[in-house]
Amino acid sequence: MLNRSRNGKSIVRDYFEAVLIAVMFALFVRTFVVQAYRIPTPSMENTVLVGDHLLVNKFAYASAPTMVGNQILPFRDIRRGDVIVFKFPDEPEKDYIKRVIGLPRETVKLVDGEVYIKEEGSAEFMKLEEPYAVHKYPQYFPAPYDNFGPLTIAENHYFAMGDNRDDSRDSRDWGLVPRDHIRGKAFLIYWSYELETNTRPAHAFSHRIARSLKNVGNLFSRTRWDRTIKVIR
Repeated sequence: MLNRSRNGKSIVRDYFEAVLIAVMFALFVRTFVVQAYRIPTPSMENTVLVGDHLLVNKFAYASAPTMVGNQILPFRDIRRGDVIVFKFPDEPEKDYIKRVIGLPRETVKLVDGEVYIKEEGSAEFMKLEEPYAVHKYPQYFPAPYDNFGPLTIAENHYFAMGDNRDDSRDSRDWGLVPRDHIRGKAFLIYWSYELETNTRPAHAFSHRIARSLKNVGNLFSRTRWDRTIKVIR
């Protein structure tokens, strides 16, 4: 075996190529496979809490070529009950997280907070069993959308709702989620940090530094260990 001598330029080039490959791989993973998000609102309680840090599988609903021809097929269909992250239809620069309730060509309605679904070709509505749904604040939120519809869902669109039905803006308010707005399926809470409540925004630089140091100091005491590495269902 022959060992080639290495000069300074070749070593620098090797490091540069290694870093470049690592960056490209990270960008590829973030763009097409998995992306991390932090939850800032309570609309999906108790499934997902404020302060949860979760991973979204962007490949779950990806498209791939078939073995024959150029036809494109989905990797997996979007299913009722999936927790999805998507571009908010009214402001596509924002991402929302909700649960898929109604599928294309189905008809959905709510009666006194209960969800009823009529599948395509069916003559009757069936009550949807929702063990994930909660009504946490009926005394504060009159839930004007407890009675809604019926609404027939358009092709390539989905009816999505938050699990925290009394504190969620969702398809009852702003409409359906287009298929091409869906980024992926939320599948894992990899870390959960209980944020402090009733704190004022810190504007001064010194205050922001102090708050950051306090958060670091509380890293272990405020981590919700029972929610760390938790599968989202």
